Amino acid sequence: MVISSRERRTGTQIDLREAHAVARDAVRAELDLETAFGDDFVKQWQLFEISTRAGSKNEYLLRPDLGRRLDDPSRAELLKRCSSGNDLQIVIADGLSVPAVSAQVPPLLPLLYEGARARAWSLGQTFVIRHCRVGILNEIGELLDPQVAVLLIGERPGLATADSLSAYMAYRPRRSHSDANRNLVSNIHARGVSAQGAATRILNLAAKMMEAGVSGCDLREELPAG
Repeated sequence: MVISSRERRTGTQIDLREAHAVARDAVRAELDLETAFGDDFVKQWQLFEISTRAGSKNEYLLRPDLGRRLDDPSRAELLKRCSSGNDLQIVIADGLSVPAVSAQVPPLLPLLYEGARARAWSLGQTFVIRHCRVGILNEIGELLDPQVAVLLIGERPGLATADSLSAYMAYRPRRSHSDANRNLVSNIHARGVSAQGAATRILNLAAKMMEAGVSGCDLREELPAG
């Protein structure tokens, strides 16, 4: 059967509309720990949820600044439940795609823990932040003072995929830090960087940060050949 150019254009338009709808739903979705990860995963990793100063998804989208600071109850909860001064602190955040977090974190988190323990690093208690922006790393650094903080956060969905995760990393992040002080491993999803590949890159970067005492523009990631 021969498909006409008009039929091809119609099919392409339908595909684009479907992809746009998936991306829009991903941005608007609210994070629920049991729905996203399942009860067994939440219990295994003792995950708990805190929130930024953005009180709703709409406020989060309109006021990015509120997503960079924890609300007061969350700050108190964090200090009560988490130890400080660890080598590595992993944080999970909804960001702009809850589907990315629910799809990519379950295979990635165990690999990060396994690799960190093999390096004899101390690990902080992993937790989850709702309505979160990347800049929250600075407050995490101020409150928990890890050597390296890793933020696993849902990327802004595109037409190609709505389930891509990013890992933002910083050495001893502080309030004065900016994007220039952070490193990034992005495009973590089935058709991009695999969970194993991402874990290797994250752990290698963390080791370099600890050795050099710096992160961001002053630290170059060395990717494997090929």
